[in-house]
Amino acid sequence: MRASILLWLVAALSAQDTVQIAVEANHRVGPFPPIYRYFGYDEPNYTYTPNGRKLIAELSAANSEPPYFRTHFLLATGDGSPSLKWGSTDVLTEGADGAAKYDWTMVDRIFQTYLASGAKPFVEIGFMPKSLSIKPEPYIPIWSPGDSSDRYFVGWAYPPKDYAKFGELVFRWVRHAMDKWGAAEVESWYWEVWNEPDIPYWRGTPEEYDRLYDYAADAVKRALPRARIGGPATTGPASAHAAAFLRQFLEHCQSGRNAATGAIGAPLDFISFHAKGKPVAVDGRVRMGMAQNARDVEAGYRIVSAYPKLSKLPIILSECDPEGCAACSARVYPQNAYRNTSLYAAYTAAMIKNVLDLAERDGVHIEGMLTWAFEFEGQPYFDGLRTLATNGIDKPVLNLFRMAGLLRGDRVKVESSAAVPLDALLGGGMAGNPEVDALGARTEHSLAVLVWNYHDDDVAAPQAEVHLAIAGLPASDRRVLERHYRVDASHSNAHTLWLQMGSPQQPSAEQYAALEAAGQLQMAEPPKWVESRSGKLEVLFRLPRQGVSLVELSWD
Repeated sequence: MRASILLWLVAALSAQDTVQIAVEANHRVGPFPPIYRYFGYDEPNYTYTPNGRKLIAELSAANSEPPYFRTHFLLATGDGSPSLKWGSTDVLTEGADGAAKYDWTMVDRIFQTYLASGAKPFVEIGFMPKSLSIKPEPYIPIWSPGDSSDRYFVGWAYPPKDYAKFGELVFRWVRHAMDKWGAAEVESWYWEVWNEPDIPYWRGTPEEYDRLYDYAADAVKRALPRARIGGPATTGPASAHAAAFLRQFLEHCQSGRNAATGAIGAPLDFISFHAKGKPVAVDGRVRMGMAQNARDVEAGYRIVSAYPKLSKLPIILSECDPEGCAACSARVYPQNAYRNTSLYAAYTAAMIKNVLDLAERDGVHIEGMLTWAFEFEGQPYFDGLRTLATNGIDKPVLNLFRMAGLLRGDRVKVESSAAVPLDALLGGGMAGNPEVDALGARTEHSLAVLVWNYHDDDVAAPQAEVHLAIAGLPASDRRVLERHYRVDASHSNAHTLWLQMGSPQQPSAEQYAALEAAGQLQMAEPPKWVESRSGKLEVLFRLPRQGVSLVELSWD
């Protein structure tokens, strides 16, 4: 057992009532990477609904840099009618003579919605148009939680009958995007080939996926050599099956024969895989599974680091979530009840730090941590779906991303007496004492510290007494403006207010306005001027279990 775990165990056994968090504002450890600004969802046609546009605009406003959006089914055949875990754009059909007909109307509408709000596409190249699928019937999936996947992973999940035609589709797509929005704009996007090809999202072999990747990557690069192409977006690498798939893909990109060009290797600008937790219901309460989420991240990092030629490429966790089914409501799966509460926010805050710290320890470059959550049209209010908003009402977790958007500039050194070491997390999760930990970032005129009080078990518990000791502020004595934002059961939490209203499914105009206001980021107390003495400042506060605070200091 490592020394850090021993120290943590000793501290846990003799823990004082007050959590000591030390922030060294002048100890910069490098730029703070905004890994949290990536989002995704299954249903592409929800993008341009009124609530979809509203949510995209809110996420763009929350970030100083553009957020990225990833969605499934961008190449699926259909009339654009959305439903849970399905959507379509009808970009390709074939005439009776076999001639290809391209129609970019719906996919353009999706991308333009992002761009109009200041966001960008994280383009998932998938899934298979009906006219290209080797098994086109049945094509439209039938899905319900717990149903057989054989009725869901149908014609759109199969390899193409002609890889060259699939490559031509991708080539024309990139060229069209360049013509419409310009090469410089499209170069700022990501192009990712398929989704989770190690499970039935791909009804082919690993070798057939590599072939698909070769043709897609060649098409993207022929159209726009500086475009960013990557993959394979596999499931959690803590699984032996997923790990094997990721390894064979990296080996192919490094030294395999390229099916499209005949050369050795394939273009690879970033590496993507997924990482998920595993919550369960225990005695009527939720127990999260952060350890599994972290193990997936760690396993993927270590696989990438084993390939010297690829180990410094950006890594994007193109899905990183507490579990794996966004469209499975808490009514059916009670362990998903975390989604409506501040528990989701506290979990995400802790995982942002875990993802960063594991990358630093394993010597890899983490670029993005994508939250697979958006909004679902026509579903009941607070139904327990994995969403950021419900019928236009923001959930507590969205305010965590608003807080994260205030972490700008350089990351600074932070130490907490109630932090859980990485090895302890990987070994057993957050099953012992709660973690009260923090992240800090500063610019020349501000410092922001994100603090969370997290535990895997969602049970009532005393608040944490937090002593935030900040050093390294500008040396001269001066007044500093302190803003203290909070997400907990009574702050930045429309769900609590909705319950207090009696859980209305048809809220009045007045109720809706109140819920909308409650869903915004709120302060724990009014802003105030405080005195910094010799570059030091102390902030004392109580933080509820599953609560998150953002303390922001600014000066001239």
